[in-house]
Amino acid sequence: MAGKLRHAPDGGLREDADVSDFRIVVLASGSGTNLQAILDTLHGHGEIEVAGVGSDKPDARALERARVAGIETGIFPRDEYDDREARDTAMGDWIEARGADLVALAGYMQLLSEGFVVRFRHRIVNVHPALLPAFPGLDAIGQALEAGAEATGVTVHFVDEGVDTGPVLLQREVPVPADRDRAALEEAIHATEHELYPEAIRMIAAGRVRIGADDPSVVILDE
Repeated sequence: MAGKLRHAPDGGLREDADVSDFRIVVLASGSGTNLQAILDTLHGHGEIEVAGVGSDKPDARALERARVAGIETGIFPRDEYDDREARDTAMGDWIEARGADLVALAGYMQLLSEGFVVRFRHRIVNVHPALLPAFPGLDAIGQALEAGAEATGVTVHFVDEGVDTGPVLLQREVPVPADRDRAALEEAIHATEHELYPEAIRMIAAGRVRIGADDPSVVILDE
């Protein structure tokens, strides 16, 4: 039987024991539509398990989605900790207790501390509604429309200490509607996120993703 894939020092994933339970923890602050896409396409299908869903918002819709799916939740409000580092230490301990191989940000609206990023180096991924490095940060869709872009898109990337600056894993272009209707563009981008993010996580779980040994800004995809 194939072994379980675990994070390895070379930036890849090593084979350990049982591939049937590659475990991820999802962090979300809002409605959790990307979480739902992960649950619908990956969780409980024999290879990938969502082992926990964490949030900084006690009333986040994402937490209810997790509860409906029978998944353990954790709540880490910013105002209940002395500072961001203390919050991220507690959240990191909770994530490690879930046995997580990967942390997936799905609309998590808190900046992560440097210590958290270092602790989970090359084990945190995020989905962003633009073709990075274009339009990083907040309101990427609004940025694209304001810039007059004819196309934007979706990026799945590893998280580093910067804002949307980590190594790019997958990207997919989304055309801007001719009438530049924001609602239509948002719908198209969200639909693309819901396809691309689970695809990227599945590739990581299958051991097809490596960080370049000579250049850690490069992601290498194996067939």
